[in-house]
Amino acid sequence: MSGSKSDCTEFKQQLLEAYQKKFDLVAFWRLDRFSREGALPTLKYLKELRDHGVNYKSFTEPYLDSLGPFGDIIVSVLATIAAQDLIKILENTKALLAKKKAAGIKLEAPTKTVAVVEQTLALKGEGNSNGYIARAQRFHPARWPSTSQIDV
Repeated sequence: MSGSKSDCTEFKQQLLEAYQKKFDLVAFWRLDRFSREGALPTLKYLKELRDHGVNYKSFTEPYLDSLGPFGDIIVSVLATIAAQDLIKILENTKALLAKKKAAGIKLEAPTKTVAVVEQTLALKGEGNSNGYIARAQRFHPARWPSTSQIDV
């Protein structure tokens, strides 16, 4: 699930279990893997954890743990950077999708007709790779149909 929103089921469950004192430490790889919602929401979650007696620690950011004196300042800066990174990722994704669409590449699942599947199987029978088949049919390689996906 995305770290951009707190409505992730696993995230909610983790907070609930923290409040129930099922553990006393939340460890995350980096702060941006915990939340990318920005400084205020991230600080709120970490404060709620501390208020319930649960500490936090980052594996890759040794200066980021609930025991440090400047934790809130560092969290604020890193959470702001994580939120900005998410904005860049979303912008880059939209730009790439627009570029692919302008190039005529179909982004949706291919129409899985008998003819499309037969062409796919014929190209596969000639020893062509999935990537070649996808390019020949102008689909993303993960989207080329198999015989089990035929719509008739």
